[in-house]
Amino acid sequence: MDLLGDWWTPLVLREAFYGIRRFDEFQQELGIARNTLSERLRRLVEAGLLEKRVYETQPVRHEYLLTESGRDFYGVILALTSWGDRWLSDEAGPPVITRHEPCGHDVHGEVVCSHCKEPLAWEDVTPRPGPGYPTKLLGHPAIRRRFKLDEPTTAAD
Repeated sequence: MDLLGDWWTPLVLREAFYGIRRFDEFQQELGIARNTLSERLRRLVEAGLLEKRVYETQPVRHEYLLTESGRDFYGVILALTSWGDRWLSDEAGPPVITRHEPCGHDVHGEVVCSHCKEPLAWEDVTPRPGPGYPTKLLGHPAIRRRFKLDEPTTAAD
């Protein structure tokens, strides 16, 4: 969230998904200040979501391409778009429609269970510490409450 916790970063990524690659194009499409855009692009490159590549040598100019990690962020963009389409669109409807080219249908982002493919709702899921969760934190009372570690588990666990 440190990376994506500002207004501009998801918009820069959205434009990259629209095919924007060059600094001036990002600036023109977003109306973003040059210093702000420079900082966001730098952070996205450092985080591995974008790759900075030279496309002209005299003067040196760069383009910004989505990496595998950046392309994997597309589901997040679709989820945000679906929320905005549902809650912020006016009577005219959503401002952008997404077409799934292989099947030819218009789609919306949907978060589903990777096992049963049912849509996920917050009331139907339980967060649990994963293998990478810091062991030293698991004894902390607030963490134990967050993950309900002191409650009995069900057979499905």
